[in-house]
Amino acid sequence: MILFFFLSNCTGSGSKGLLGTGVSIATDPRSLGTQIDDSIMEKNLKARLILGNKKYFLDIKTEVIDGRIFLTGVVDKAEEKLQITKMAWETKGVRSVKNDLKIKEKFDIKVSAKDFLILSQLKSALIFNKNIKASNYHIDVYKKKIFIYGIASDNNEKKEVINEAKQILDVQDVIASIFLIEDLRIQRD
Repeated sequence: MILFFFLSNCTGSGSKGLLGTGVSIATDPRSLGTQIDDSIMEKNLKARLILGNKKYFLDIKTEVIDGRIFLTGVVDKAEEKLQITKMAWETKGVRSVKNDLKIKEKFDIKVSAKDFLILSQLKSALIFNKNIKASNYHIDVYKKKIFIYGIASDNNEKKEVINEAKQILDVQDVIASIFLIEDLRIQRD
C-alpha cells in the first residue's frame, strides 16, 4: 500500500515541481523527456530502497539530474551503504552515482539544530539573490557540510551559489554537484 501511494504521488507542488525532481518544470532547463526520465529513475530507486528496508524512506534522500544519481542521508552500517550504491547503479538509465551516505552516529541535538540553521540561511540567501534561480537547487546539510545539487544557467550563477554557501557562518565544507545547462544531454528548446 505504501509503495502504491509513493509511486502514485508523482504530482507535487512548490519547490519540488510537477514531477518531484527538485526544480520547477517551467524553469527547469532540461527537456521534458529528461525531466520525466529522471523522475522515473528517482521513483524507481526510492521504491526499491523502501522495499529493501522501510526506514530508508526517511533516512535516505535521492536526487536525479540528467541520469546522475545523488544519495545523501544516514545508514547503520557500511554494508548498507555499499548495497544502496549497488542498487543505484542497477537503476535503468543511470549515468553516474554519487554516494554521500554517512554511517549513523549518536544523535547530537546541537549539531542537528546548527545544520537546520545553515540550511535555512542558505535557502533564504538563494531566494533573495537575483542572480540565482533558487528553484533549480536542492540542498542538504549534514554535520555542517552543505551538499548542493542543481542546474545553473552559466558559470557565474554556479559561482554565486557556491559563494553564498561558503559565506554562511560555521560551514565546514561545501560539496557542489551543479551542472551547467550546456552540460546536459538534452536541453529545453
